[in-house]
Amino acid sequence: MGIKAYKPTSPSRRGMTGFTFDEITKARPEKSLTAPQRKRAGRNNRGKITVYHHGGGAKRRLRLLDFKRDKIGVPGKVAAIEYDPNRSARIALVHYVDGEKRYILAPAGIQAGATLMAGPDAEIKPGNALPLRAIPTGTMIHNIELQKGHGGQLVRSAGVAAQLMGKEGDYALVRLPSGEMRQVYIDCMATVGQIGNIEHQNITWGKAGRKRMLGIRPTVRGSAMTPRDHPHGGGEGRSPIGMATPKTPWGKPTLGYKTRKNKVSDKFIVQRRKKR
Repeated sequence: MGIKAYKPTSPSRRGMTGFTFDEITKARPEKSLTAPQRKRAGRNNRGKITVYHHGGGAKRRLRLLDFKRDKIGVPGKVAAIEYDPNRSARIALVHYVDGEKRYILAPAGIQAGATLMAGPDAEIKPGNALPLRAIPTGTMIHNIELQKGHGGQLVRSAGVAAQLMGKEGDYALVRLPSGEMRQVYIDCMATVGQIGNIEHQNITWGKAGRKRMLGIRPTVRGSAMTPRDHPHGGGEGRSPIGMATPKTPWGKPTLGYKTRKNKVSDKFIVQRRKKR
């Protein structure tokens, strides 16, 4: 994986960097593993914007990934490493011996021709998926399930990895990339290794247009709006916001308030993420 710098042919090109795509071995996706993807621009079924700053972007097809890794005991061969426009990580096309093809998240260091397998008897090497019960303590893992059989939900972005810290009873202790220490049911599946495309965080977009191609629209400051559009709007001059504390567009205080509402899983969090 490499990063290339562009020649400064314009002000926006100066300092811009991009991927070299050296690790990509197949340009077109496997047609049977893709699906059409409808753009919603952050709107719900009533047409109301519920997620701001979404819209536009290049047309893409959805790649159907195997997050469950439920081909237990069936070896597969990595046929290609591909680009996925829907995520920061690269994906690997795996051909299993029974003839089935599936996409998985590509771990760091994996190449076409590698053999992978899922199950409690799989070897401890990058790309293999095992229950947490069968993974040695201290191993770096990703694509971690929260509920058995539901598929991986944690640690799926480019370059990230969690660490298995210990096991006690029916739960394993996992340190997530954020620094949070969390208990996960010991029979949940996880994939060994760190996710590839490690240099993703070092990319300099360089111009607004590249973010628009990703489907990200501009973020407008509340203080630049009118009073009817945002609590920070209006006023004479450029005072910070004209009130004691920042507020959401709906007038609720927002600075320093906890946003986590899932009290059911609070008991599984041993230590909160480290403060930034």
